[in-house]
Amino acid sequence: MYDLPRKFHVGMMDRLSSEEAAPVTMENLPPWPSNSGIRRQHSVEYWLMASLIYDGDGEEEREAVRVSDPETADAFFVPFFSSLSVNTHGHNMTDPETEVDRRLQVELLEFLRQSKYYQRSEGRDHVIPMTHPNAFRFLRQQLNASILVVVDFGRYPRTMSSLSKDVVAPYVHVVDSFTDDDPLDPYESRTTLLFFRGNTLRKDEGKIRVKLATLLAGSDDVHYEEGIATPKNIKMSTEGMRSSKFCLHPAGDTPSSGRLFDAIVSHCVPVIVSDRIELPYEDEIDYTGFSIFFSMKEALEPGYLVNQLRQFPKDRWVEMWRQLKNISRHYEFQYPPKKEDAVNMLWRQVKHKLPGVQLAQHRSKRLKVPDWWRQKR
Repeated sequence: MYDLPRKFHVGMMDRLSSEEAAPVTMENLPPWPSNSGIRRQHSVEYWLMASLIYDGDGEEEREAVRVSDPETADAFFVPFFSSLSVNTHGHNMTDPETEVDRRLQVELLEFLRQSKYYQRSEGRDHVIPMTHPNAFRFLRQQLNASILVVVDFGRYPRTMSSLSKDVVAPYVHVVDSFTDDDPLDPYESRTTLLFFRGNTLRKDEGKIRVKLATLLAGSDDVHYEEGIATPKNIKMSTEGMRSSKFCLHPAGDTPSSGRLFDAIVSHCVPVIVSDRIELPYEDEIDYTGFSIFFSMKEALEPGYLVNQLRQFPKDRWVEMWRQLKNISRHYEFQYPPKKEDAVNMLWRQVKHKLPGVQLAQHRSKRLKVPDWWRQKR
């Protein structure tokens, strides 16, 4: 992991410390703020960095550890909080404060291009988190050789990002995890059939939310409500998901949204409406074991989605609920990290990409003509 100045990462959490020279360690790592609200969903970058700073007691199994000698590193983590930079330095491209975000990106790119390790692989073995749809919005294309950690590919052209080299991360859930979900009859204890609370005015595939609001109106066992992510609404969403059998997950501005992972840690069976969603760890986890999928066309057929859910067998739902309780640990971001939590799952995904990175590096070398050969000819 590169030792970048604090302004690239934790300095955005506490601007008073942004110019401090001391490197971030276990002793001075600031905790992720508990009052960050919706910003928390884009905080994957923080938890990845924190996991590499953690020295641990040497007993727990870890998928990635930081080495002091870069010559022994399998990969290089770039701790730039690009998503927090978007949230801190202006959401809209026309906002004057976005110049701060752009300048950070320019400085980072200049730093990397001076690194012999970045030059050696042309950035292919560098891991860069970009979980906000607008993360690294100004110079993103210039990092397209690296292993990008994204939540989906909605804002990325196919020439830049793909599953062959990049890692799909879950959003960090913003509702509290349901840790004491042990009723005698879990199916009957959840009295709402289908739950959704969120912003219905979204872009691209997310436009389906307005149409679904109309289609689902008037159903007594469906709770579909407009709401932005205020602390009060997050608390109401927590309660709503815990009392519902199914939680609706239509697309947001991109195919994925944080609501899916809020549902998972609430043990509310996700109902995923999408034609092109990418999901985290899908080479290890079968989402059909605890989720239900509908195409956009199926979801917009009047009455079809709700009728399918009403007819869903109770024993099958209970099995999905049990599966959710079993796999929800894979979606927990925490410090210190724990075995099989979200951070360790993501580092294992990075590990899976490294053979392909090495193959690309070796192929690129043989396509380059060495200087001594040119001189000889």
